[in-house]
Amino acid sequence: MKGKLFWDSFLGTVFIFFLIGVVFRFSAFGIFNAFDPIGEAMSDIEITDIVFSRLRETPPADTNVVLVNIGTLPRAGIAEEINIISKYDPKVIGLDCFFEDFKDPFGDSLLKAAIQNAGPVVMASRLHGCSEAKGGCDSLGGSLPYFTEGIDLGYANLISTATSQEKFKTNRTFAAKVRLKGERAEAFAVKLARYANSLHVQLLLNRKYPYEVVNFRGYGGLGGRFFSLDVMDVFTENFDPGLIKDKIVIFGFMGQDFSDKSWEDKYFTPLNPDYAGRTNPDMFGVTIHANIIAMILNKDFIGVMGNTTSIIWAILICFLNVLLFNVIYYRLPLWYDGLTKLIQLVEVLVVFFIIVMVFHYFSYKINITLGIVAILLAGDSLEVYQGVGKNTYRLLKIRFQKRFKL
Repeated sequence: MKGKLFWDSFLGTVFIFFLIGVVFRFSAFGIFNAFDPIGEAMSDIEITDIVFSRLRETPPADTNVVLVNIGTLPRAGIAEEINIISKYDPKVIGLDCFFEDFKDPFGDSLLKAAIQNAGPVVMASRLHGCSEAKGGCDSLGGSLPYFTEGIDLGYANLISTATSQEKFKTNRTFAAKVRLKGERAEAFAVKLARYANSLHVQLLLNRKYPYEVVNFRGYGGLGGRFFSLDVMDVFTENFDPGLIKDKIVIFGFMGQDFSDKSWEDKYFTPLNPDYAGRTNPDMFGVTIHANIIAMILNKDFIGVMGNTTSIIWAILICFLNVLLFNVIYYRLPLWYDGLTKLIQLVEVLVVFFIIVMVFHYFSYKINITLGIVAILLAGDSLEVYQGVGKNTYRLLKIRFQKRFKL
């Protein structure tokens, strides 16, 4: 009986993963397009978002990064902001904005001079032609060479599942480095962090994760976790010079002013208190870069379970469930439906609790989605295997024996 139970559980597990494979294959062909709106909404939610938005205590303000709002200033105005801030000896200035064409010649010349005279500057760029098949990207674009000549560049692309501003585009991860024509290009935030602590940057790169999970610290602007200067704060020099000296200062769009609720260059993040059924994006791109820099300089990295480990856990969980459900099937057949559904519900809740607690206390992201799917399918799929799969096998075996007179 024990040998039969083990063999049935093994074959039941194989059957369940076969069904999962069939479902994913059909999904790839668009057979389930009717469910796309539901799938799109659910795919934008991760259980670990609860940790950022509900469970974590508010961290202390980060003193490594200063944010400067450029608002809707013309280039002459941005140049003046750069000139004012550079007087107070920041460690490096980052420009999270693009100057892709010529405008007012006077303003362009003032901006170019301000950039060239500001000391160490990193300007944002954009990656183009990226694909996993190529293992990298084709080119790096962004501002005109007129502005970037002799200036360090870092790509500012943020990882998002959305194709447009109007759709969900939750930012949770970033690529610290990519291959670019046989060489290595680094992210905008990584380039800036290197000026403050190259050792911590190397610790990040040595992890060799294709994508790093951002360990969000907080917002910029009024009452945020990063010291922030609005447009008029800069022009009136309404700040303590000591807050600028030897700091990473990032210029970027944060609304026309800090009271502006603009959606431009704004993303959903796990810090959004409305993590389900979201309405408004909550964080400007420049602030996401600040969070990445703070994570690097504080070594607050998040570990992520690899795909191989995730698959192994999924197989083990599925097999143990099938083994337990087989025992119930043979010994308590009248109780099968009720008991298996109850066990599945309890298991999923326990798994979610473990995922949240591990992420909260150990900054480790358990990737066990496949295991959860296997749990949810185990009960009903095993009935199909017992009632259809095994009987079909017996019928085919009998016909085979009769045909060949075995």
